[in-house]
Amino acid sequence: MLLVFKLSDDNQNNIKVIRKENISLKVNGLNLVGEVYFPETEAQLHPALCICHGVPAAAYNPADVGYPALAQKFCAAGFITLIFNFRGAGKSQGNLDLLGWSQDLKAALNFLSNLKEVDKAHICLLGFSGGAAVSVYVAAHDSRVSSLAACACLTDFSFLTDDEEKVLSLIQHFRSIGVIRDKGFPPSAEKWLDGFNAISPIRWINGISPRPLLLVHGSEDDIIPVSHAWKLYERAKEPKQITIIPGAKHRLRLEDKAMAITLDWLKNKCQID
Repeated sequence: MLLVFKLSDDNQNNIKVIRKENISLKVNGLNLVGEVYFPETEAQLHPALCICHGVPAAAYNPADVGYPALAQKFCAAGFITLIFNFRGAGKSQGNLDLLGWSQDLKAALNFLSNLKEVDKAHICLLGFSGGAAVSVYVAAHDSRVSSLAACACLTDFSFLTDDEEKVLSLIQHFRSIGVIRDKGFPPSAEKWLDGFNAISPIRWINGISPRPLLLVHGSEDDIIPVSHAWKLYERAKEPKQITIIPGAKHRLRLEDKAMAITLDWLKNKCQID
């Protein structure tokens, strides 16, 4: 489906037209649902941005338009912007599997890389929470990623592995909110957890360099303590930047200051005026 609509620019008091296409990504026999937003300008090539959501905390709510609104914001600034649901989330097929999420994100990068309108030298990732963790892992393994902004990112998933009862409770919770759907999944809780541990950002954050890294965290994050951001920053190599948002909690996509800083940083790295 192709939709064309207009956005008002409060700063410049003009209208920017952007185009949206609904897409699907095929990964491991699964259909992943997404949307790609194109800025309508005279430029032949545009930098690209893939926005990666976190691990769902509640059942899918089709009325939540937070990520589409965020995509429109970044698109209006000049980015071809892709949002999609990882396996197990939203309308995408499959079950929550973090190592599988890394394959999903590679498919998203493939999609962007194959768009004729994309400037291949500027393909960026913006991840939130669990999506930030996967973004770190993929960026460390895929040189197509030119820069990475990781918001509310945790260091590792060791908190999941210290208590078998906690793991079983977590799997049951994921079933209850619909992100684990198949009765026999996971076939092995231990191997499922191995996927989380394999992704752990603290293991891969130093592999982002020499590409630029931005870490954004809320000083009052009630899910992932701000100490995680500082540990990642210390482990990362240059070029790197960390921004702590005073008073902000975990859902940084709802924090105007956090998103304004992230947008300005990405524009700078992609040389957008």
